[in-house]
Amino acid sequence: MKRLVLCSLGALLLSGCGGDIDELKQWMDQQRKEVKPTVQPLLPPKKFLPQPYESTAGVDPFSPQKLSVAIKQEAAQPNSLLTAEISRRKEPLEAFPLDSMAMVGSMTRDGKRYALLRVDNLYYNVKPGEYLGQNFGRITKISETDITLREVVQDAAGEWIERTSTLQLQEKGR
Repeated sequence: MKRLVLCSLGALLLSGCGGDIDELKQWMDQQRKEVKPTVQPLLPPKKFLPQPYESTAGVDPFSPQKLSVAIKQEAAQPNSLLTAEISRRKEPLEAFPLDSMAMVGSMTRDGKRYALLRVDNLYYNVKPGEYLGQNFGRITKISETDITLREVVQDAAGEWIERTSTLQLQEKGR
């Protein structure tokens, strides 16, 4: 009985939705005629006038020469971290970035710890105090599993700061 009442109530409600569709169509047509869209016209683009670069006689701001002058000026400052780094002779492993090096082993000889590095398929024996990488990295500690370095790099403000980096022992197969 309840189902019959619900079904008849539903049919009654649906019959109310089927009214006069022609009246709705007339109202829609009238609204389309009355409403006019307003679109602002686009402004024409401004004409581009190329300007010739006239400072060719000046120093290129990206030249290595200008960068080396800036580094030397920084190194001349008292208490600069670069002072000692610029004046010393570069070691061979400073020509390679750290990410091209792999620690492949370590050993202790006469109470001193050494590490074995692989760089460009050549092997190098290093000890604390030696320099690695292109950021004035100096080996501070060697353990069985890693090499700890102190590097001198520029921060976001352009100041030279020290940071600590490590090279991890690479497992066979990498």
